[in-house]
Amino acid sequence: MKLICDGHDLSDAVGKVFKAVSAHTTNPILEGIKLKAEDGTLNLLATDLELSIEKTIVADVKINGETVVPGRLFAEFVKKLTKEQIELTLDEHSRLKIKYTDSEGTLQCMESAEFPQVHSLEGGQSFTVVRSELKDLINKTAFSVCQDDSRPMLKGVLMEVGDGAITAVALDGYRLAKCTKPIEHATAMMSAVIPARCMVEIARLLEDSAELVAVTLQKNYLLADLVHTKVTSRLLDGEFINYRQIIPTNFESVATLPTEQFEAGLERAILLSRVEKNYLVRFDIKGDWMSLSSNSDIGNVHEKIAVKLNGNDITIAFNARYFTELLKYIGSDNIVIKFTNSVSPCIVVPAGGAEDVLYLILPVRMI
Repeated sequence: MKLICDGHDLSDAVGKVFKAVSAHTTNPILEGIKLKAEDGTLNLLATDLELSIEKTIVADVKINGETVVPGRLFAEFVKKLTKEQIELTLDEHSRLKIKYTDSEGTLQCMESAEFPQVHSLEGGQSFTVVRSELKDLINKTAFSVCQDDSRPMLKGVLMEVGDGAITAVALDGYRLAKCTKPIEHATAMMSAVIPARCMVEIARLLEDSAELVAVTLQKNYLLADLVHTKVTSRLLDGEFINYRQIIPTNFESVATLPTEQFEAGLERAILLSRVEKNYLVRFDIKGDWMSLSSNSDIGNVHEKIAVKLNGNDITIAFNARYFTELLKYIGSDNIVIKFTNSVSPCIVVPAGGAEDVLYLILPVRMI
Protein backbone atom coordinates (compact mmCIF):
# COMPACT_ATOMS: atom_id res chain seq x y z
CA MET A 1 0.00 0.00 0.00
CA LYS A 2 1.28 3.44 -0.92
CA LEU A 3 -0.55 6.75 -1.12
CA ILE A 4 -0.27 10.51 -0.70
CA CYS A 5 -3.02 12.54 1.00
CA ASP A 6 -3.66 15.94 2.52
CA GLY A 7 -2.69 16.14 6.19
CA HIS A 8 -5.76 18.14 7.18
CA ASP A 9 -8.08 15.63 5.51
CA LEU A 10 -6.32 12.71 7.19
CA SER A 11 -6.25 14.31 10.63
CA ASP A 12 -9.94 15.22 10.39
CA ALA A 13 -10.90 11.70 9.27
CA VAL A 14 -8.87 10.01 12.01
CA GLY A 15 -10.41 12.31 14.63
CA LYS A 16 -13.90 11.32 13.50
CA VAL A 17 -13.44 7.55 13.32
CA PHE A 18 -11.37 7.39 16.52
CA LYS A 19 -14.60 7.93 18.49
CA ALA A 20 -15.49 4.31 17.68
CA VAL A 21 -12.14 2.81 18.73
CA SER A 22 -12.66 0.48 21.69
CA ALA A 23 -11.26 1.95 24.91
CA HIS A 24 -11.56 -1.22 27.01
CA THR A 25 -11.01 -4.49 25.19
CA THR A 26 -8.96 -7.66 25.39
CA ASN A 27 -8.87 -7.80 21.58
CA PRO A 28 -6.04 -5.55 20.29
CA ILE A 29 -7.54 -5.36 16.78
CA LEU A 30 -10.44 -3.29 18.16
CA GLU A 31 -7.95 -0.68 19.32
CA GLY A 32 -6.96 -0.12 15.72
CA ILE A 33 -8.16 1.86 12.71
CA LYS A 34 -8.44 0.01 9.42
CA LEU A 35 -6.98 1.82 6.40
CA LYS A 36 -7.93 0.76 2.88
CA ALA A 37 -6.46 2.49 -0.17
CA GLU A 38 -7.99 1.97 -3.60
CA ASP A 39 -9.44 3.85 -6.58
CA GLY A 40 -8.20 7.29 -5.56
CA THR A 41 -9.55 7.14 -2.01
CA LEU A 42 -8.43 6.23 1.49
CA ASN A 43 -11.12 4.62 3.64
CA LEU A 44 -10.75 4.70 7.45
CA LEU A 45 -12.85 2.47 9.69
CA ALA A 46 -13.04 1.93 13.46
CA THR A 47 -15.41 -0.20 15.52
CA ASP A 48 -15.94 -1.50 19.04
CA LEU A 49 -18.55 -4.00 17.74
CA GLU A 50 -21.39 -1.77 19.00
CA LEU A 51 -20.55 1.44 17.11
CA SER A 52 -18.70 1.76 13.80
CA ILE A 53 -17.59 4.97 12.07
CA GLU A 54 -16.28 4.98 8.51
CA LYS A 55 -14.78 7.96 6.70
CA THR A 56 -13.51 8.25 3.12
CA ILE A 57 -11.08 10.91 1.87
CA VAL A 58 -9.46 11.66 -1.50
CA ALA A 59 -5.93 10.27 -1.92
CA ASP A 60 -3.36 9.77 -4.66
CA VAL A 61 -3.14 5.99 -4.44
CA LYS A 62 0.04 4.56 -5.94
CA ILE A 63 -0.45 0.99 -4.69
CA ASN A 64 -3.74 -0.45 -3.44
CA GLY A 65 -3.72 -2.12 -0.05
CA GLU A 66 -5.06 -2.24 3.48
CA THR A 67 -3.85 -2.55 7.05
CA VAL A 68 -4.86 -1.80 10.65
CA VAL A 69 -2.89 0.92 12.45
CA PRO A 70 -2.74 1.36 16.26
CA GLY A 71 -5.63 3.81 16.73
CA ARG A 72 -4.42 6.03 19.55
CA LEU A 73 -0.81 6.28 18.33
CA PHE A 74 -1.88 7.03 14.76
CA ALA A 75 -4.37 9.66 15.92
CA GLU A 76 -1.77 11.39 18.09
CA PHE A 77 0.80 11.24 15.30
CA VAL A 78 -1.26 12.78 12.50
CA LYS A 79 -3.23 15.40 14.44
CA LYS A 80 -0.28 17.83 14.31
CA LEU A 81 0.34 17.32 10.58
CA THR A 82 -2.62 19.28 9.26
CA LYS A 83 -0.49 21.54 7.01
CA GLU A 84 1.54 18.81 5.37
CA GLN A 85 1.21 16.40 2.47
CA ILE A 86 1.52 12.93 3.96
CA GLU A 87 2.85 9.84 2.27
CA LEU A 88 1.82 6.47 3.74
CA THR A 89 3.74 3.35 2.69
CA LEU A 90 3.16 -0.17 3.99
CA ASP A 91 6.05 -2.63 3.66
CA GLU A 92 6.06 -6.42 3.56
CA HIS A 93 6.54 -6.62 7.33
CA SER A 94 3.32 -4.67 8.08
CA ARG A 95 5.22 -1.53 9.03
CA LEU A 96 3.60 1.74 7.98
CA LYS A 97 5.99 4.55 7.12
CA ILE A 98 4.49 8.01 7.60
CA LYS A 99 6.50 10.55 5.61
CA TYR A 100 5.95 14.32 5.80
CA THR A 101 8.26 17.10 4.54
CA ASP A 102 11.78 15.86 5.38
CA SER A 103 10.70 13.76 8.36
CA GLU A 104 9.13 10.34 8.83
CA GLY A 105 7.84 7.89 11.41
CA THR A 106 7.03 4.19 11.42
CA LEU A 107 4.24 2.23 13.10
CA GLN A 108 3.91 -1.53 13.40
CA CYS A 109 0.47 -2.48 12.05
CA MET A 110 -1.89 -5.46 12.36
CA GLU A 111 -3.35 -7.71 9.68
CA SER A 112 -6.56 -6.31 8.17
CA ALA A 113 -8.00 -9.84 7.79
CA GLU A 114 -8.45 -9.92 11.57
CA PHE A 115 -10.55 -6.73 11.59
CA PRO A 116 -14.30 -7.39 12.07
CA GLN A 117 -16.67 -6.83 9.18
CA VAL A 118 -19.19 -3.99 9.52
CA HIS A 119 -22.80 -5.13 9.22
CA SER A 120 -24.33 -4.37 5.81
CA LEU A 121 -27.83 -2.84 5.83
CA GLU A 122 -28.75 -3.35 2.18
CA GLY A 123 -32.50 -3.73 1.74
CA GLY A 124 -33.44 -2.17 5.09
CA GLN A 125 -36.19 0.37 5.73
CA SER A 126 -35.03 3.98 5.53
CA PHE A 127 -35.99 7.62 5.91
CA THR A 128 -34.41 10.94 4.97
CA VAL A 129 -34.34 14.07 7.09
CA VAL A 130 -32.70 17.50 6.92
CA ARG A 131 -29.32 17.34 8.65
CA SER A 132 -29.86 20.35 10.90
CA GLU A 133 -33.24 18.97 11.99
CA LEU A 134 -31.78 15.58 12.95
CA LYS A 135 -28.91 17.25 14.80
CA ASP A 136 -31.35 19.43 16.77
CA LEU A 137 -33.61 16.45 17.50
CA ILE A 138 -30.71 14.50 19.02
CA ASN A 139 -29.35 17.45 21.00
CA LYS A 140 -32.75 18.15 22.55
CA THR A 141 -33.30 14.59 23.79
CA ALA A 142 -30.13 12.50 24.19
CA PHE A 143 -28.95 14.29 27.35
CA SER A 144 -31.92 12.82 29.23
CA VAL A 145 -30.97 9.15 28.88
CA CYS A 146 -30.30 6.99 31.93
CA GLN A 147 -26.67 6.55 33.02
CA ASP A 148 -27.40 3.45 35.11
CA ASP A 149 -26.24 0.13 33.63
CA SER A 150 -29.02 -1.68 35.50
CA ARG A 151 -31.59 -0.15 33.10
CA PRO A 152 -29.98 -0.75 29.69
CA MET A 153 -33.03 0.14 27.58
CA LEU A 154 -33.12 3.61 29.12
CA LYS A 155 -29.53 4.21 28.00
CA GLY A 156 -30.94 4.59 24.50
CA VAL A 157 -33.16 7.05 22.64
CA LEU A 158 -36.47 5.76 21.28
CA MET A 159 -36.88 6.84 17.67
CA GLU A 160 -40.32 6.56 16.06
CA VAL A 161 -40.84 7.30 12.36
CA GLY A 162 -44.45 7.88 11.40
CA ASP A 163 -46.59 9.96 9.09
CA GLY A 164 -44.18 12.60 7.82
CA ALA A 165 -42.37 13.00 11.14
CA ILE A 166 -39.76 11.50 13.44
CA THR A 167 -40.14 11.55 17.23
CA ALA A 168 -37.28 10.97 19.67
CA VAL A 169 -37.85 10.17 23.35
CA ALA A 170 -35.31 9.76 26.15
CA LEU A 171 -35.91 9.27 29.89
CA ASP A 172 -34.04 8.17 32.99
CA GLY A 173 -36.80 7.59 35.55
CA TYR A 174 -36.75 11.17 36.85
CA ARG A 175 -37.18 13.18 33.64
CA LEU A 176 -38.25 12.75 30.05
CA ALA A 177 -37.38 14.59 26.83
CA LYS A 178 -39.49 14.35 23.68
CA CYS A 179 -38.99 16.11 20.35
CA THR A 180 -40.63 15.74 16.93
CA LYS A 181 -39.25 16.88 13.57
CA PRO A 182 -40.54 16.61 9.99
CA ILE A 183 -38.95 14.12 7.60
CA GLU A 184 -38.68 14.26 3.84
CA HIS A 185 -39.40 10.63 2.99
CA ALA A 186 -39.80 7.22 4.66
CA THR A 187 -40.16 3.76 3.14
CA ALA A 188 -42.25 2.54 6.11
CA MET A 189 -43.30 3.31 9.66
CA MET A 190 -40.57 2.15 12.03
CA SER A 191 -39.23 2.43 15.56
CA ALA A 192 -35.97 1.55 17.30
CA VAL A 193 -34.05 2.23 20.50
CA ILE A 194 -30.64 3.61 19.60
CA PRO A 195 -27.75 3.81 22.11
CA ALA A 196 -27.29 7.41 23.19
CA ARG A 197 -23.58 7.20 22.43
CA CYS A 198 -24.37 6.53 18.78
CA MET A 199 -26.90 9.36 18.63
CA VAL A 200 -24.42 11.81 20.14
CA GLU A 201 -21.70 10.83 17.65
CA ILE A 202 -24.13 11.27 14.75
CA ALA A 203 -25.03 14.74 16.04
CA ARG A 204 -21.35 15.68 16.28
CA LEU A 205 -20.78 14.66 12.68
CA LEU A 206 -23.83 16.49 11.34
CA GLU A 207 -23.42 20.08 10.21
CA ASP A 208 -26.18 22.68 10.43
CA SER A 209 -27.24 22.49 6.80
CA ALA A 210 -30.37 21.93 4.74
CA GLU A 211 -28.85 18.89 3.04
CA LEU A 212 -30.50 15.53 3.62
CA VAL A 213 -29.15 12.56 5.54
CA ALA A 214 -30.37 9.01 4.95
CA VAL A 215 -30.95 6.71 7.93
CA THR A 216 -31.50 2.97 7.42
CA LEU A 217 -32.82 0.40 9.89
CA GLN A 218 -32.48 -3.33 9.42
CA LYS A 219 -33.00 -5.96 12.09
CA ASN A 220 -30.75 -4.93 14.98
CA TYR A 221 -28.72 -2.20 13.25
CA LEU A 222 -28.89 1.44 12.21
CA LEU A 223 -26.88 3.17 9.50
CA ALA A 224 -26.61 6.94 9.14
CA ASP A 225 -25.13 7.76 5.72
CA LEU A 226 -23.52 11.20 5.67
CA VAL A 227 -22.12 10.62 2.15
CA HIS A 228 -18.39 10.54 2.94
CA THR A 229 -18.98 9.39 6.51
CA LYS A 230 -21.05 6.42 7.69
CA VAL A 231 -22.09 5.58 11.25
CA THR A 232 -23.36 2.08 12.02
CA SER A 233 -24.74 1.08 15.41
CA ARG A 234 -26.20 -1.98 17.01
CA LEU A 235 -29.69 -1.25 18.37
CA LEU A 236 -30.85 -1.98 21.90
CA ASP A 237 -33.02 -5.08 22.13
CA GLY A 238 -36.06 -4.95 24.43
CA GLU A 239 -39.24 -3.06 25.28
CA PHE A 240 -39.05 0.69 25.84
CA ILE A 241 -41.27 2.26 28.49
CA ASN A 242 -44.72 3.34 27.24
CA TYR A 243 -43.89 7.03 27.62
CA ARG A 244 -47.34 8.20 26.51
CA GLN A 245 -48.86 6.84 29.72
CA ILE A 246 -46.65 8.97 31.98
CA ILE A 247 -47.13 12.35 30.29
CA PRO A 248 -49.93 14.21 32.13
CA THR A 249 -52.59 16.04 30.15
CA ASN A 250 -54.59 17.85 32.87
CA PHE A 251 -53.07 20.75 34.79
CA GLU A 252 -54.16 22.96 37.69
CA SER A 253 -51.44 25.62 37.28
CA VAL A 254 -49.72 26.97 34.17
CA ALA A 255 -46.88 29.51 34.51
CA THR A 256 -45.28 31.44 31.64
CA LEU A 257 -41.92 33.06 32.36
CA PRO A 258 -38.78 34.44 30.63
CA THR A 259 -36.24 31.71 29.93
CA GLU A 260 -33.10 33.80 30.49
CA GLN A 261 -34.17 35.16 33.89
CA PHE A 262 -35.35 31.73 35.01
CA GLU A 263 -32.07 30.12 34.00
CA ALA A 264 -29.99 32.79 35.73
CA GLY A 265 -32.08 32.51 38.91
CA LEU A 266 -31.74 28.74 38.97
CA GLU A 267 -27.96 28.93 38.48
CA ARG A 268 -27.65 31.18 41.53
CA ALA A 269 -30.05 29.09 43.61
CA ILE A 270 -28.17 25.94 42.69
CA LEU A 271 -24.90 27.27 44.09
CA LEU A 272 -25.91 26.44 47.67
CA SER A 273 -27.90 23.29 46.97
CA ARG A 274 -24.89 21.98 45.07
CA VAL A 275 -22.99 21.97 48.36
CA GLU A 276 -25.49 19.43 49.68
CA LYS A 277 -25.18 17.53 46.35
CA ASN A 278 -28.96 17.34 45.93
CA TYR A 279 -29.52 20.43 43.73
CA LEU A 280 -32.82 20.91 45.58
CA VAL A 281 -34.62 24.17 44.78
CA ARG A 282 -38.09 25.10 46.04
CA PHE A 283 -40.53 26.80 43.68
CA ASP A 284 -43.23 29.02 45.23
CA ILE A 285 -45.59 30.41 42.59
CA LYS A 286 -48.16 32.92 43.77
CA GLY A 287 -49.95 35.49 41.67
CA ASP A 288 -47.48 37.26 39.41
CA TRP A 289 -44.31 35.94 41.03
CA MET A 290 -42.21 32.79 41.21
CA SER A 291 -39.84 32.51 44.17
CA LEU A 292 -36.86 30.16 43.90
CA SER A 293 -35.17 29.24 47.17
CA SER A 294 -32.41 26.93 48.33
CA ASN A 295 -30.85 26.41 51.73
CA SER A 296 -27.73 24.84 53.16
CA ASP A 297 -25.60 25.05 56.29
CA ILE A 298 -23.58 27.88 54.78
CA GLY A 299 -26.47 30.12 53.71
CA ASN A 300 -29.58 30.52 51.58
CA VAL A 301 -30.70 32.08 48.30
CA HIS A 302 -34.07 33.58 47.34
CA GLU A 303 -34.75 34.61 43.74
CA LYS A 304 -37.93 36.29 42.47
CA ILE A 305 -39.06 36.13 38.85
CA ALA A 306 -42.13 37.75 37.31
CA VAL A 307 -44.50 35.17 35.80
CA LYS A 308 -47.92 34.95 34.23
CA LEU A 309 -49.91 32.37 36.17
CA ASN A 310 -53.12 30.74 35.04
CA GLY A 311 -54.69 28.59 37.74
CA ASN A 312 -53.81 27.87 41.34
CA ASP A 313 -50.82 28.95 43.42
CA ILE A 314 -48.40 26.09 43.96
CA THR A 315 -45.37 25.16 46.06
CA ILE A 316 -43.15 22.38 44.71
CA ALA A 317 -39.48 21.34 44.77
CA PHE A 318 -37.19 19.92 42.08
CA ASN A 319 -33.69 18.79 41.37
CA ALA A 320 -32.89 22.05 39.58
CA ARG A 321 -30.11 20.48 37.51
CA TYR A 322 -32.82 18.88 35.35
CA PHE A 323 -34.13 22.35 34.52
CA THR A 324 -30.74 23.95 33.81
CA GLU A 325 -29.86 21.13 31.41
CA LEU A 326 -33.05 21.37 29.34
CA LEU A 327 -32.90 25.17 29.22
CA LYS A 328 -29.72 24.90 27.14
CA TYR A 329 -31.72 23.31 24.34
CA ILE A 330 -35.29 24.61 24.55
CA GLY A 331 -34.55 27.50 22.18
CA SER A 332 -37.30 29.92 23.22
CA ASP A 333 -37.33 33.36 24.86
CA ASN A 334 -40.19 32.26 27.12
CA ILE A 335 -41.17 28.89 28.53
CA VAL A 336 -44.36 27.41 29.92
CA ILE A 337 -44.32 25.16 33.01
CA LYS A 338 -47.47 23.13 33.64
CA PHE A 339 -48.25 21.68 37.08
CA THR A 340 -50.86 19.19 38.26
CA ASN A 341 -50.02 19.32 41.99
CA SER A 342 -46.97 19.39 44.28
CA VAL A 343 -46.26 15.65 44.00
CA SER A 344 -46.87 15.06 40.29
CA PRO A 345 -44.46 15.66 37.40
CA CYS A 346 -44.47 19.00 35.62
CA ILE A 347 -44.28 19.63 31.88
CA VAL A 348 -41.96 22.24 30.32
CA VAL A 349 -42.53 23.47 26.75
CA PRO A 350 -41.47 26.54 24.75
CA ALA A 351 -44.03 29.33 24.82
CA GLY A 352 -46.14 29.81 21.71
CA GLY A 353 -46.03 26.18 20.61
CA ALA A 354 -43.62 27.00 17.78
CA GLU A 355 -41.94 23.60 18.03
CA ASP A 356 -43.02 20.14 19.14
CA VAL A 357 -40.63 19.69 22.06
CA LEU A 358 -41.63 18.67 25.58
CA TYR A 359 -39.82 17.95 28.84
CA LEU A 360 -41.18 16.17 31.92
CA ILE A 361 -39.57 16.45 35.37
CA LEU A 362 -40.52 14.63 38.56
CA PRO A 363 -40.64 16.73 41.74
CA VAL A 364 -38.79 16.05 44.98
CA ARG A 365 -40.90 15.54 48.08
CA MET A 366 -40.40 18.35 50.57
CA ILE A 367 -39.87 17.38 54.22
